[in-house]
Amino acid sequence: MNQVRKYFEKITKLSDADWKIFSSKLKKSEYKKKTTLLELGKVENHLSFIEKGSIRLFVPKEENDITFAFCFSGQFMSAYDSFLTQKPSAYQTETLSNVVLWRITYKDLQDIYKQTEIGNLIGRITAENLFLIKSQREQSFLNETAEERYLNLFTERPELIKEIPLKYIASYIGITPQALSRIRRNIS
Repeated sequence: MNQVRKYFEKITKLSDADWKIFSSKLKKSEYKKKTTLLELGKVENHLSFIEKGSIRLFVPKEENDITFAFCFSGQFMSAYDSFLTQKPSAYQTETLSNVVLWRITYKDLQDIYKQTEIGNLIGRITAENLFLIKSQREQSFLNETAEERYLNLFTERPELIKEIPLKYIASYIGITPQALSRIRRNIS
């Protein structure tokens, strides 16, 4: 739970009173590798901080799933659009390794916004960070080749290459596993 406080302390000073309220709402959960956290069509009810492990967000398809995001230790994760709207999700979330999460429900987060001085600021900054990650990904698809996206990924997020199966990385950068193999051969 200390990792969660450290994350918030990077954003702003958190009073002990606000932390006591927030931390009282957090629930620790542990999941095995390949566990579905949220199924397609279900409403996301949790915002989760990843203490340990990695998670992917994807659209399930009959042939090949479309992976569009990865989340790692030290980050918040959620099917955030479903969480915000409390409407069914158009995608799934799944653990890629054994995972330890600190989770807060939608209702409890709304209570924190009302009860704490700092809740709204933390919520806004967390949402802004999630938006920036999404925007950067969209810009990369518009402005970079598949090889450039792979090289940038390798540079910016080396943990991806070590922890994530190549078929998910290929899907994430918008190419087939065979095309990724060619790119990897060309650059090695």
